[in-house]
Amino acid sequence: QVQLVESGGGLVQAGGSLRLSCEASGRTLSTYTMGWFRQGPGKEREFVAAITRLGSNTRYADSVKGRFTISRDNAKNTLYLQMNSLKPEDTAVYYCAADRQLYLNTIATTYDYWGQGTQVTVSS
Repeated sequence: QVQLVESGGGLVQAGGSLRLSCEASGRTLSTYTMGWFRQGPGKEREFVAAITRLGSNTRYADSVKGRFTISRDNAKNTLYLQMNSLKPEDTAVYYCAADRQLYLNTIATTYDYWGQGTQVTVSS
């Protein structure tokens, strides 16, 4: 079992940048495909990005493609999400998640472990 803790959220103006981190403990991060999801006010949790175990492949939601970059440092047991050109509609609680499967799944229910989330607020 792995425990996940997100950090790096905050308040930023539109057009700004933030870098989220997700630190894993309990089990090595390289065991899992990793993903980022978000849940905005009054919305369902939605897929943002995913990355394979060794970081060789990634997948993004259309809404963030070209603006967000997912990466991982397995030596540091940490997952990252670099978010640039932020928009007010990016406002949400962001969650990292670990998946024991090999595929870059976009469905939240396929992920096995979740962090507690970190709030990102983008002002206009």
